[in-house]
Amino acid sequence: MSEITNIGQEPIKKDDSAEAHGKCMLNRRKFLMYSGGTAAAASTVSITLFAGTAQAETRQARVQGYPRKLVAKLSELKDHTPVNFNYPDDGPNSQAMIVKMGNVQAGGGVGDKRDVVAFSYMCTHQGGPMQNTYKHVGDQRVMGQCPLHLSTYDLRRHGIIVSGQAYQSLPQVLLEVDGDNVYAVGIMGLLFGRQENLSA
Repeated sequence: MSEITNIGQEPIKKDDSAEAHGKCMLNRRKFLMYSGGTAAAASTVSITLFAGTAQAETRQARVQGYPRKLVAKLSELKDHTPVNFNYPDDGPNSQAMIVKMGNVQAGGGVGDKRDVVAFSYMCTHQGGPMQNTYKHVGDQRVMGQCPLHLSTYDLRRHGIIVSGQAYQSLPQVLLEVDGDNVYAVGIMGLLFGRQENLSA
């Protein structure tokens, strides 16, 4: 391993300087998770970033006080069959889907298997419609490709971008289970085309 030498200082190993640099950097996702946007009411929820791994990492995410909305019944969800709904309102770009991902655990997933998730249908790049693009192959669960520029998102890991032109994760609708009812309670990320997720 090579070293970087500063005059009058101890040599710094490249790995050490890269690690120190990484500690002070904050990407857009972390910024959104920690800042919570500009809404007056905010709460904190725990999210698991890499569900299903031996060392699942849990973080706190600030969530704006969105209206609680019944979006599905757990007993009625069928594996790999998305159910459409609008959230957090009926305004522009509020189309979303909830899906049971066939016993594949996901970050933010609810239900006994943590395999029920919900996401916006609007691509974060240029708002391409992503209805009917949910796919499952083996343990992979993705939304995409977007018909405009082929962006694809990993639904197991909070909708992170895995290919294409997009540079933001797909907004995830945060869910809560009460008995057999599944409620939407917030959104992690900003819906395409809006300055804030709730319309005026």
